Amino acid sequence: MSDTPVRPGRPSVRKLPQLPSAVRGLAPASALRLSRPSDTWFKPALSVVVASAVPHLTLLAVGRLDLIVYTMAGSLCALYGHGLPYARRARAVAGVVLGMAAGLAVSLVTASLTGSTAVLIAVGALLAAVQKVLCDATRIGPPGHVIFTFVSSAALFAPQRLGQIPGHLALTLGAGAFAWLVALAPALVRREGPERRAVARALEAAAVCAADPGPRNRDAADPGPRHRHAAAAAVHAAWQCLLASGRPTPVRRSLERLVVHAEAAFVAPGPGPGAGAADPERLRAWAALTRGRGPVPTPPPAPGTADELYGIDAERAVLRAREGRRAARRALLRRLGPGSPLLPVAVRTLIGCALAGYLCAALGVGRPYWAIVTAASLYQANITLSWNRTLQRTLGNLLGVLVFAAVLPVSRISPLALVCCCLFFGFAAEALITRNYWLGSVAVTPMALLVLEFGGAHPAGELIGDRVLDTVLGAATGFLAATLVTNRRATGRVEQALDATDRARAAAERTVADPAAAPTERDRTRRALTASLVELREAGDTAAGEWWQRALPEQRLLAAERAGHRTLAATAPRRGPAAHAPSIGAE
Repeated sequence: MSDTPVRPGRPSVRKLPQLPSAVRGLAPASALRLSRPSDTWFKPALSVVVASAVPHLTLLAVGRLDLIVYTMAGSLCALYGHGLPYARRARAVAGVVLGMAAGLAVSLVTASLTGSTAVLIAVGALLAAVQKVLCDATRIGPPGHVIFTFVSSAALFAPQRLGQIPGHLALTLGAGAFAWLVALAPALVRREGPERRAVARALEAAAVCAADPGPRNRDAADPGPRHRHAAAAAVHAAWQCLLASGRPTPVRRSLERLVVHAEAAFVAPGPGPGAGAADPERLRAWAALTRGRGPVPTPPPAPGTADELYGIDAERAVLRAREGRRAARRALLRRLGPGSPLLPVAVRTLIGCALAGYLCAALGVGRPYWAIVTAASLYQANITLSWNRTLQRTLGNLLGVLVFAAVLPVSRISPLALVCCCLFFGFAAEALITRNYWLGSVAVTPMALLVLEFGGAHPAGELIGDRVLDTVLGAATGFLAATLVTNRRATGRVEQALDATDRARAAAERTVADPAAAPTERDRTRRALTASLVELREAGDTAAGEWWQRALPEQRLLAAERAGHRTLAATAPRRGPAAHAPSIGAE
């Protein structure tokens, strides 16, 4: 179910994205290779089981299992937001529930007004494209748009009358409200859990960087730069998590001090100021304690801790102010605007889903929405990752229908057995999908097929045949659309990120050179530079996996990354206890 951020075979930005390189990057072995499971795989797995079990068993008790498709739409919202602090998770999951209900409402109204398969497929493809863009623009995270598309596409082809729609939407909103409670329930036990995990990841990445910083002036293929990029991304994510976590608490203050140490190891991993904080073993020990259930370790003050915490408080205040909220809305609108790099991906999704649906309908497949969902699930940040997902989805679905064939007799023993099978596969999907998408699809496929059994038994051969045909056609047409709709904006995004990085580096250098610069300004410019480097790396990775575009400005990209890291390292010696900075529980 989850559209995980695991990216096997990710291309390196060190190579020019010419077609031969891209083709060599389409290696099935790397796309299907298993990785380590996520450190939080059990959280969405348990959440979706609890959020689904109560509505499922309630409908079983009243004898209305045919309504499970509507409650499941709300229950699946429990999959979202597990990497967010609870203050932001509450808003994010509420938005997911409302978005799910909105997409379902459009599908139900359309299904009640027309029986034209051509119109239903067109609406399904349009919804899939809109859901893809909104999920990418809001950066809601896994499982992304796939769940929305699965629900809205299935509802398009379900018999519906206008008078039934309010009741069906009420079921979705009720189950969604319960899923919201399930997603936030861990806050009662461990209020700072997401922040602790984010900081632990930053400490672990900083430990890797400190243990092997790599030569700064040699070839970029050395491991050191990659470690610094990973550490920069993890530290940036930790700061963002802490900024969004709400008012400071003693635990969050300790976490902020730990991020200061992780940042010191990232910006200055070699000998010099802050080198004591870059002890890899100490960073790993702190990470283990932070991730655990005991007290958060209290590190000794790192250079500049008072300034850093003062800066994070000032930044938090700006983000909460009216102007900060307006700036966030403007940034979201820019990601959705006419010049957005998301537009080519939206066009790919629209064309690919429409072609898949119409082709399956022309061949007489009774459930073309499966092909729409298959095509929609393929579209990732670039065409190379989309090819990987095509292989993963196809293999997972084909193996999944074999699992469905084996478990179908068990599910037909009783309605309770059917409910238990669906809950089991829902848990298994989340437990396996962080290893690789294809492995999770092995569990998703039988669950999706079993949902049809709630409305009545269907011939097994028909279900299996339709699913296999939909999978093959959906994957083929979806990837064909990805190759035909080029994303020439990817390189433009790299150039914009380069300009932003140059501006952020210049601002950081000015504050480093100015002895009178306020602590908040130094910290703001340093974090802005870190964020720009993370964005630059993401833009470079995306562009490197796209075909049919002009070459990346590779030399400028490498020079900007190296200069940015040098500037970050130069900020470390400038940090020191600032007597003029207000003390906000920092030391």
